[in-house]
Amino acid sequence: MNILILSRNKNLYSTKRLYEAGDARGHQIRVVDYLRCYMNITSKKPAVYYGGESLDKVDAIIPRIGAPHTFYGTAVVRQFETMNTYCINPSDAISRSRDKLRSLQILAMEGIQMPVTGYASHTKDIEGVIETVGSTPLVMKLLQGTQGQGIVLAETRKAAESVMSAFRQLDADILVQEFIKESSGTDIRAFVVGNKVVASMRRVAPEGEFRSNVHRGGRTEQSDLTDEEINTAVKAAHCLGLSVAGVDLMRSKRGPLVLEVNSSPGLQGIEGCSGVDIADEIISFTAKSIFKEG
Repeated sequence: MNILILSRNKNLYSTKRLYEAGDARGHQIRVVDYLRCYMNITSKKPAVYYGGESLDKVDAIIPRIGAPHTFYGTAVVRQFETMNTYCINPSDAISRSRDKLRSLQILAMEGIQMPVTGYASHTKDIEGVIETVGSTPLVMKLLQGTQGQGIVLAETRKAAESVMSAFRQLDADILVQEFIKESSGTDIRAFVVGNKVVASMRRVAPEGEFRSNVHRGGRTEQSDLTDEEINTAVKAAHCLGLSVAGVDLMRSKRGPLVLEVNSSPGLQGIEGCSGVDIADEIISFTAKSIFKEG
């Protein structure tokens, strides 16, 4: 089976692990830098080219699209879709997951529980926005932020008003969410492949920090999920159309709350923490999905 991994860097841990897992199963695996691809958009014979070579004999695509390159990366994935190539995560699903507001609205329509969320752009009614989520403390997120960047905890109403005013002057759209005190600076990453959670871990924020992102100094721990948490993670991924996803959950008094759904989740932290060969799970699922379509 001929499988392409769309990734900017073949030396990244996740890309290397997927390559190794595919090679170990006897597949033809190749890493392609999607930004170096170009396309022939036509109804008769659509094509994707890489270094002058037509990538027309491909059975499956595993997209690893970086957030800054979502627009072009999803265009390349979409072109493979027009060529009837199986893509483990479709282009539309990747786009939905990268738009924080849109993804939260989709999850809300499907009845997925999440922190109470407000959205604002240029409104002067800062008081009204704060009231939508209850009161302080509250969390403010830039829509464009990733890996914990662009997230601020406002512990007082005055602080919240100051931060919102600053964001407004920057012409930035923001999400305002209730602060879940009982989570104590922790969240859960559930790694979904197909119809199951294959691995999970708990991320713990460093002392004095409320963000638990590993990139910001958080540590990881093994964590077993409840049936409700597993069902929530799988449903959240499927609502956005993703077969492979990292679903971030927070434990609260009213049950698991979805924070975010990541369409290109990293493997390094969670494989090391859980001991699960997630790369092999992804390759195995890809192969089974192709046989089903065939």
